[in-house]
Amino acid sequence: MVLGSGSGAIRGGVRLLTNQITPVDVVVVAHQDDWQLFMGDVLTQRLHAGNRGVFVYLTAGDDGRDSVYWQTRERAALGSTRIAAGISVTEPLGCAMVQIREHSIRKCTLGNTESYFLRLSDGKRDGRGFARYGYRSLRKLRAKPSSEMNAVDASTTYRGWTDLIATVAAITNLDSPTITIHTSDPSIVRNPHDHFDHRMAGLLVADLRKQHRLGVMYYVGYALATRAVNRSTAQTQAKTALLLAYDREMTAVNKKWSAYQEHRAFYSECLQRTYAVRSPIPVIR
Repeated sequence: MVLGSGSGAIRGGVRLLTNQITPVDVVVVAHQDDWQLFMGDVLTQRLHAGNRGVFVYLTAGDDGRDSVYWQTRERAALGSTRIAAGISVTEPLGCAMVQIREHSIRKCTLGNTESYFLRLSDGKRDGRGFARYGYRSLRKLRAKPSSEMNAVDASTTYRGWTDLIATVAAITNLDSPTITIHTSDPSIVRNPHDHFDHRMAGLLVADLRKQHRLGVMYYVGYALATRAVNRSTAQTQAKTALLLAYDREMTAVNKKWSAYQEHRAFYSECLQRTYAVRSPIPVIR
């Protein structure tokens, strides 16, 4: 990952630089439409200010469906990223499989952003997984440290929760003071009734913080609908633009795949709300 100007060695598909001056926002989410709904206005503001963006998608967001669906979701996420970062439609998109800690991961570079698609199977809202992918889930991987979990395209296998944590850590220089992590709030008290995959993304970041000095912003997910409206018209429009960009890619393949139309009332509520808790950089002893 390029954090500033200058040159450096490439290790595991990630560029490591010593001149780290540009603020970097690392987004660790479960699904391809999570950040747009729950933190899209915040990220749009930060990326428009010139920050670099690194998006890490833990699951394929497959919903138990085939590759046509989840690959379309990846393209849809990149469509949202282009809007959030203010990147021209003429700016080229570069995608390739890279090796990080012996894992093959789909990496896409677009302007000042990088996106990593780990393609682990969607765990379903209750964390039990889907039959198509052997009922595997992030929840089960974390609950049983000795278990393994394959990517849905069979590109790699993660050998335990610690392997997954280490892989996410290797995607970026987590000890840099210029980095802010954005993820789902794993707290059941602050963020009840959330998707288990969302909660696992937050717990993965919480586990990372035991070893790295990370500033983190934790965001409320499905519980947004129970909170008061707190976004301005401009902020709501920013989130709406991200979701519309996502939906354009989805419906271009299948008109029935509009995320907004599937959950119109709920998504409308999410677009008018963003609730986050900033967790300061901890002291590692």
